[in-house]
Amino acid sequence: MISRSEALNLLKRYVKDEKILKHCIAVEAIMRGLARRFGEDAELWGLVGLLHDIDYDHVGRDMSRHGLEALNILKGLLPEEALEAIAGHNEHNGFEVKSEYAKKLLHALRAADHASGLIVATALVMPHKKLDEVKLDTLLRKFKSKDFARGVDRNRILEIEKLGLKLEEFLQLALESMKSVSSELGL
Repeated sequence: MISRSEALNLLKRYVKDEKILKHCIAVEAIMRGLARRFGEDAELWGLVGLLHDIDYDHVGRDMSRHGLEALNILKGLLPEEALEAIAGHNEHNGFEVKSEYAKKLLHALRAADHASGLIVATALVMPHKKLDEVKLDTLLRKFKSKDFARGVDRNRILEIEKLGLKLEEFLQLALESMKSVSSELGL
């Protein structure tokens, strides 16, 4: 399996958009937090989060190819279940996730992917635009507000419940996980 530093270097070779790089780091942090919560391999789960959008720029943001090209880029670098989850996190490419472990990773990844967007959007409306200002009750209000962060798919975030985690606990875990990398995120 690829190391975290090798994965980050590879990600930087493929992704030039600074916002996407920071997004991947945020999702990595949440996935590591989820792995610890579920007693899973934090290194593997973190790499899935870090590399999930590695092909985003490469495919010209073509959603019919996003995730599928990642399979070619990451082949042999991650276990098969991790590759399945990365390919399957975008439902627009037709990829079918088959293994049960990959499905678990997939639900976690989809929830982390969209929760990171909700948390960043919430931080950006705070007075100092910092994660330390964001509280769970604010996140829950923003989650319920359909007009806030419209690109965030609330149903994707709710996929975490398929893994037995309640929304409140997940958002708190996601927020704390992202706070641990706030300096890297510039938040």
